Amino acid sequence: MDVRRVVAHNLRRLRKAAGLSQEELAHRAGLDRTYVSGVERGVRNPTVLVLQDLAGVLAVRPADLLADVEEQQPDA
Repeated sequence: MDVRRVVAHNLRRLRKAAGLSQEELAHRAGLDRTYVSGVERGVRNPTVLVLQDLAGVLAVRPADLLADVEEQQPDA
């Protein structure tokens, strides 16, 4: 499991569910939009403090950004 890919997927999914653009999410979290873009593409390695800031804006737990969605879904 590539944790950067998991964070990227979860961040993109949660951001879109919240109806936020990358720019708005970045602004609210005190980050640059290009940094948020890099996290969503899995090329940036965010610190736990950055994950905390992003989670706070999205009103989720930081652990929700790290949860492997594929492992949580039951087999069909």
